Formats: sequence, structure tokens, C-alpha cells
Amino acid sequence: MAEDSGQEKTESPTAKKRSDARKDGSVAKTVEVNSVFVLLTAIFLLRVMGAGMLRDINDFIKHCFELTAITDMSDLRLMEIAGESIAFLIKIILPFAAAIMVAGIVANIIQVGFMFTTKPLMPKFSKINPLKGLKQKFSLTTVVEAVKSILKVIIIGYVAYVSVKGEYELLVMLADTSVMAIWNFITEATFNIFVRIALVLLAIALLDFSYKRYEHEKKLKMTKQEIKDESKQMEGSPEVKGRIRSLQREMARRRMMGEVPKATVVVTNPTHIAIALLYESEKNDAPVVVAKGKQLIAQQIKKIAAEHGVPMVEDKPLARAMYDKIEVGFPIPAEFFTAVAEIMAYVFKLKNKSAA
Repeated sequence: MAEDSGQEKTESPTAKKRSDARKDGSVAKTVEVNSVFVLLTAIFLLRVMGAGMLRDINDFIKHCFELTAITDMSDLRLMEIAGESIAFLIKIILPFAAAIMVAGIVANIIQVGFMFTTKPLMPKFSKINPLKGLKQKFSLTTVVEAVKSILKVIIIGYVAYVSVKGEYELLVMLADTSVMAIWNFITEATFNIFVRIALVLLAIALLDFSYKRYEHEKKLKMTKQEIKDESKQMEGSPEVKGRIRSLQREMARRRMMGEVPKATVVVTNPTHIAIALLYESEKNDAPVVVAKGKQLIAQQIKKIAAEHGVPMVEDKPLARAMYDKIEVGFPIPAEFFTAVAEIMAYVFKLKNKSAA
């Protein structure tokens, strides 16, 4: 619609537009945040568990060499050693794998919240269109991603170079130290380098996420015509709404006419207005308007009242005043008590005479 009308997408997306995009899996997210969370998690685990893992690996290697030295290497024994090795690797790797998986899930939740949709997995023929594929390869998004990757490599390389250069003097002095001292220096220096790289990647991830949010909002923007069309779709066309209101009025009119035979009295204008009052002393303190109308509706009320023997009293000022101030289903206000009481007394007097 926007392309046909030539309108620019200048309007903020509606809640429905955002909801539909979310259901389709179109959200603002970047893999950089996931990468940083995974890297930080791995660094933290290595810092906390690295020494213990190294001891466990060292002990297991010694155990394997001892087994090969004192035991005849049959096929069955080799299978047992292989099984122990696999179990040990699972024991070492499983905590890392679980922590990294949790970090990836948390990174996604931070970016887009809890979301589950299978629409992006559905096969689409447009995805295998070679022309569309070439268009995506040379799109602005691809260029931005390529530039971002190059800058990231340059920045990370520079940070690593500066970090190693800062440790160069200590590196030269390691020639006269023990193997354990060299190992401790290498692990500490590596940890420091990875921490600095992770901080740089975190800054890049935040910038990239901000850009993705901006790009996503720009993509979701709508034209004025799209907003109008969505509003019509949500609320229905004016013709349909008018038809619904007409049916509702007709149903209300029928219900109102169904109450006329129960009325105690009908106050008329005499031809232009008719108001049906129902007085039930055991239920209400004042008479209630059960039906009212002008012109044709007034004539229908009077006709139904005549068919069911409901008394009709002509009182032009009272009929006009009550019509303007009282809605159907509400009792009459105090200002009409005296006038209506006189009419009710007259009606009850007529009924008593008829009964006699």
C-alpha cells in the first residue's frame, strides 16, 4: 500500500505491527551480545575452575600411564580405558557446555525477552531465489556487517598487541625461572588479554545492538495509509459498524416495545411523544420509564398500549419534560413525583371503577 501511494514511512509502528513482527521472529538482536556473554562466562569459569581442572587432567593422565605400565593391554582393557577417558572428558566439558548454553539463553532473553516462534524455520521459496540472494549479498546491511567485522578484527588485534607488548619485559626475564613460573605467567597474561578483549567486545556489542534497534525501528515504520488500513481492519469498516449499530438499536427497540404491555400508564403529548411508566410498589419507590419515543415510535407505543388495555393520559408539559430528562430503565426524579402521582391516582381510580 505504501509503495502504491508513494507515501513515506514516517509514523511509529503500532502495537499490532510490533506484535506481528515479533510473531514472525523479526526482532532487534545481535550475535555480538551472545558472543560476549559466552566469552565472559568461559573466562570466569577458567578463572575459578582452571587450576582444579588442570590438576584433574594431570592426575587422569598419570592414571592412564600407570594403567598402561602395569596392565597387559588387551582389547577389553583398552576399551575400559577409552570408556574412562570419555567419561572424564564429559565430566570436564559438561559444566562449560551447560554454562555457555545458559549464557546464550540469557543473552537472547536480555535482548528480546521470552519469545518462542517457529515461523523463521518454515521453508520459503523466496529464500532460494538466486536474484534475491545476490541482492542481499550486495545490500547495505552486508556492507555494514563486513565493515564491522574488519573493524572488530583490527581493534581486537590492537588490544592483544598492546597487552603482549606491556608484558614483554617480564617475558624476557622468564628465561631463568622454573617451568611452573613460566606456566603461571602465561596463564595470567592470557587471562588479562582475554579480559581486555572481552571488554572491547562488550563495547562493540552495545554499539551494534543500538544500531540493530535503530534499524529494526526504521524497518517497522508505517505510512499514514497503513495506519488507517490497520485501524479499519481492527475496528471494521464504517458501513459494517453502522449496520451493527442499526441492528443494536432495532434489538433495543424491540425489547422496549416488549415492556409496554406491562406498563401502568402511558403519558402522551398526545401525538408526538409517548412515555410508558411502570410502578411496582414492592420493587421500586418511584415509577420507572420502560419505553419512550417520538413520532412513529410514539404511535407504536400507543398502539401496543391500546391493544393490551394500558391506560393513556394526555399531559403535554409532563411528556416533553420527562422525555428530555429520563432515559429508559431509570426511575423518575423527584421533580416529577407530584405530577406523576396525580396521574397514578387517576389511573388507579379508573381501575377501581372498572373492577367495581
